[in-house]
Amino acid sequence: MVLARVAGSVVSTVKDPLLEGIKFLLLEKIDVKTLKGKNDFVVAMDSVGAGENEIVFYVGGSSSRQTEITAGKPSDAAVIAIVDSFNIDGKSVYSKSSPDAGVGK
Repeated sequence: MVLARVAGSVVSTVKDPLLEGIKFLLLEKIDVKTLKGKNDFVVAMDSVGAGENEIVFYVGGSSSRQTEITAGKPSDAAVIAIVDSFNIDGKSVYSKSSPDAGVGK
């Protein structure tokens, strides 16, 4: 699993019928200590209803086809969770409910 911030969405009106109705998100991998983007992007299928600027877990490869929404779909990346908080060495690095959540974007 990889931590990333939802940078935006990707819209495609012409696509394989297996992809109809699936939301695509543009994700930017983040430095977990600073929360700053690494300027490294990936497009992922959204299986959890994530929104812009949220920090998420995403998976790639065959794992991306293991959700109810992505099963049997031609997927190489899928958002599987929205992050509420995380700690490093016992110190809070990120909390979605904090007023300064995502301050390092």
